[in-house]
Amino acid sequence: MQGASPQFVDQPPRQVPAPAAARAPFLAADVGGTHARVGLIQPAADSAGDPNLSVLHYRKFACAGYNDLHDILREFTATLDGPIATHACIACAGLVSGDDLINANLPWRVSISRLRDELGLDRVVLVNDFTAVAYAAHFQDVADSTRVTGHGAIDPALPRLVVGPGTGLGAAALIPGGERPGILPTEGGHAALAARTELELEVLRRLGNGRAHVPNEQVFSGPGLFALYRTLCELRAVHAQFESPAQVTAAALARGDALAIETVELFCAWFGSLIGDLVMLLGAYGGVYLAGGVLPRIAPLLRASGFAARLADKGALRAVLERVPVHLIDHGQLGVTGAAHWFLDHESEGRRS
Repeated sequence: MQGASPQFVDQPPRQVPAPAAARAPFLAADVGGTHARVGLIQPAADSAGDPNLSVLHYRKFACAGYNDLHDILREFTATLDGPIATHACIACAGLVSGDDLINANLPWRVSISRLRDELGLDRVVLVNDFTAVAYAAHFQDVADSTRVTGHGAIDPALPRLVVGPGTGLGAAALIPGGERPGILPTEGGHAALAARTELELEVLRRLGNGRAHVPNEQVFSGPGLFALYRTLCELRAVHAQFESPAQVTAAALARGDALAIETVELFCAWFGSLIGDLVMLLGAYGGVYLAGGVLPRIAPLLRASGFAARLADKGALRAVLERVPVHLIDHGQLGVTGAAHWFLDHESEGRRS
């Protein structure tokens, strides 16, 4: 779940008038390492004439059950009645390189030209998945989120951070200054994991297994949380009782296993340290949105953990970081609606943005 410039690659569209394309239904998808969420979107306008959208159809797919993204989109479109979409905006974890997508977490290759040709689409736009999530988070009502820490209020006049551990780790910054939210996608998931305590240093050594580079998402993700649990089992010379991250988090929530509890507490505290670093590096003092598939499952443990203390424990900036509001938002359909809104705001440009 990464992001970097360029934000998207737009295959040259066939000759379809832009106004007609803007009125026609289009596909919007949010594709991660575990799930692909797809919607058929109908553009509209509200009473003031501002762009709006309706989700006509929506489905969630397990990526592992399909040979490639083309099969998922083909199955989705085959079940639709009514107008056939000719445009698609796909929010996908990874970095675009030419016609391909570089991603360590997807189970298959993604080819932009093949998507367009095999599905009979006139135009395919690819955006980073956390560009889409951040775009949607900009319009998220604070009342629909859960505050985790911080004494201040979300301030859209300042940069804000959107981070989400799922199958990988996605991160993007919201940059103020225009009518549209500016998005700075990052490769935060692939940046080097930094340890502070002796325990974290030992975990880092074992996860590295002789390699110099251990990425953040090797701990801050669903698979990373399970790797952390297995590493703690080795360090404590204890037989692993669980076989998935979901089992570890369930045991920690039930307070039924000491090592599961230690794993989640270490995960949360260490993650707080990363969030504090990202806030300072990006100047994201306007607030932090936590998304992704992992954190909603452990929300009570996150709030009770050392997350807030480690986030703020940055020397001279402690008082500043203690004020930064951190909110947990439900990832859900955010990627789909974010991709759809992004496309509506950018579809007439037909260029890199």
